[in-house]
Amino acid sequence: MKKLFFVFIFLSAFIAEGQTLEARVKEFDAYIEKSRILFQIPGISVAVVKDGKVLLSKGYGVRELGKPEPVNGQTLFACASTTKAMTATCMAMLVDEGKVKWDDPVLKYLPDFQLYDPYVTRELKIRDLFTHNSGVGNADFFWSTMRISSDEILSQMKLVKPSYSLRSDFIYQNIFYQFAGKVIEKVSGMPWEVFIQKRIFDPLKMTRTYPMLKLVNDVNQSSPHHFVNNKITIIQRTSADVIGPAGSVWSCADDMGKWAMCMLDSSKYAGGRLVKAATWNELFKPQVIVPANQFYPTMQLTKPNWTTYSLGWFQQDYKGMKVNFHTGSLAGETAIHGQLPESKLGIYVFGNLDHAEVRHALMFRAFDAFALGGVKDWSNEFNTLYTKRNEAAEQEVKNFESKRIMNTRPSVDMAAYAGTYTDPLFGELIITQQENTLVCTLNNVVKATLEHWHYDTFRGSFEKLWWGKTNATFTLNTQGKVSKVGFEGMEFRRVP
Repeated sequence: MKKLFFVFIFLSAFIAEGQTLEARVKEFDAYIEKSRILFQIPGISVAVVKDGKVLLSKGYGVRELGKPEPVNGQTLFACASTTKAMTATCMAMLVDEGKVKWDDPVLKYLPDFQLYDPYVTRELKIRDLFTHNSGVGNADFFWSTMRISSDEILSQMKLVKPSYSLRSDFIYQNIFYQFAGKVIEKVSGMPWEVFIQKRIFDPLKMTRTYPMLKLVNDVNQSSPHHFVNNKITIIQRTSADVIGPAGSVWSCADDMGKWAMCMLDSSKYAGGRLVKAATWNELFKPQVIVPANQFYPTMQLTKPNWTTYSLGWFQQDYKGMKVNFHTGSLAGETAIHGQLPESKLGIYVFGNLDHAEVRHALMFRAFDAFALGGVKDWSNEFNTLYTKRNEAAEQEVKNFESKRIMNTRPSVDMAAYAGTYTDPLFGELIITQQENTLVCTLNNVVKATLEHWHYDTFRGSFEKLWWGKTNATFTLNTQGKVSKVGFEGMEFRRVP
């Protein structure tokens, strides 16, 4: 009878635990929808996994504003920069096979590799391609303002002057992941997009995951949205295919649940493991300290004691536990992959509204709900935080515009500003006059229409309205002729 009694107590506790978990999942499910509405996001998709099981994989809202098609667990979204952890895992596989070492020079595999600084060119290691501390600042203008190939981007990196000395700081850098993809191709004999498909997506049975946007042909996919003139608007999709290893994977919540479980379980999956346990540990070992000005504003509320970056993952502490995570952002699209490894808990969130930071809120809420305890309303707090930041940014624009000097005239006739301007690094800027405006076309990709602002500065909106406004400031030489123009932080010299 005593044995039966204890068995009954054990089973009752087990059932109660199951009911408690079920109730927590139900509460979190409701919280997701409440948060989506708070952040005004048309659609999101969420996967939560724990202890090798999927607790939730579900879509909320709609794929496209104004249309009825709902988001579900199979709806495709952009993984964007959460791709980086996958690329690091690809390299880790080759490390396991003895085909490459983390501390090998990049030059060993890419003999044509060249950066502006010869010392950095010689000293940069394979590991450095993943850690954003090469000394080279952000170079995303190569793929956002130009139509050039991946190989041309890598070749042009030799023109980018360093922003700091090698391994002395941290500035987020996408292009070096493209270099990593080239190393993977050179060592394996397969292009990165083929390698990642065969070595990760196929073994994990991620049947709705694509390494590049150009390979996506499916009606069940989300559309990107952005606030344009204070109204949520469907915008043109951005492709990151030209820097694929940095952010071009497309997937859905159901598949990201499989990826999250694999990464939480030392890369194991049904039928094997992606990398050796020691190599998996290396992927998550902190490699560089991330300074506060390069980390997420969320740290103002989560108050971490330390912030680091490993191989494709940001890291911080939260309630005494280590968090591995990474966001992904393309115009109008967001993602986050968060892990609480000691609790075998992971969450992946997709969204279809530009920089909607509900992703961070849901990550920390999931950590509280399914591992650490607590009922803090992270969505409300993060919404307040980012609303204030947005208002501050808008105020900066107003402050700038308030300093306009009225009743000034251009130094020369409008037609004199028109012409072709070039720079070896930034490309070609063509300026034409259209009545009382100047139309700036950068590399036949970026277009803005500007009106006279004051003196020799013109200001106006980008053709892609979600990019906001921009300025062009002209410089005259000693002969009174227009010789240079500054545009979006870039300087171009006039072609005679």
